[in-house]
Amino acid sequence: MSLSSRVQELKKKHATLSNSVEKLQRSPATDDLEIAKLKKEKLYIKEEIGRLTA
Repeated sequence: MSLSSRVQELKKKHATLSNSVEKLQRSPATDDLEIAKLKKEKLYIKEEIGRLTA
């Protein structure tokens, strides 16, 4: 897998996680632990994209 395709894959995953977090935050039966887990995963992906593009 090339570097650019890996970065694109990570960006797609980051966007998907963003959408999931937004949906969970709007839901009345929100699980705060699940949201925190998704946010940590999003942050990890963002840092990985930064490392790969630096």
